[in-house]
Amino acid sequence: MFKVEICKLPGNEDLSLPKQMSAGASGFDLYAAVSESVVLEPGKWKLIPTGIAIAMPTGLEAQVRPRSGLALKHGITILNAPGTIDADYRGEIKVILLNLGEKEYRVDRGDRIAQLVFQQVPSIQLELVKELKTTERGTGGFGHTGKK
Repeated sequence: MFKVEICKLPGNEDLSLPKQMSAGASGFDLYAAVSESVVLEPGKWKLIPTGIAIAMPTGLEAQVRPRSGLALKHGITILNAPGTIDADYRGEIKVILLNLGEKEYRVDRGDRIAQLVFQQVPSIQLELVKELKTTERGTGGFGHTGKK
């Protein structure tokens, strides 16, 4: 088990800490720390504060991901999904909410706006080589196998 420290930033004592909404949930719901309601027009995005900061041990990252209910019901997603919080970042976690829906969407203080999922990050060493070993796929990329 990993220990992640969390603190509420000043002025956000009234907000809930991120929490898993069920026993098997992977993500911790994040809450909007807006001082007044924010309206997201269709096709527009805004940076929404959460009022929290975290400290993770090296070897972890936190991914900010969309909430499926907001996506399905309102077309609300995250512009840079998943957003990455690095282990050495100590600033406020903020979420770039994007409205892909057809109607404006209002974000109020305390609304659940995203989820935070923690992942282990392996230690990687890049090795420069003159050429890569070949595979059956080779350089076949986007859609190279055709539509089935």
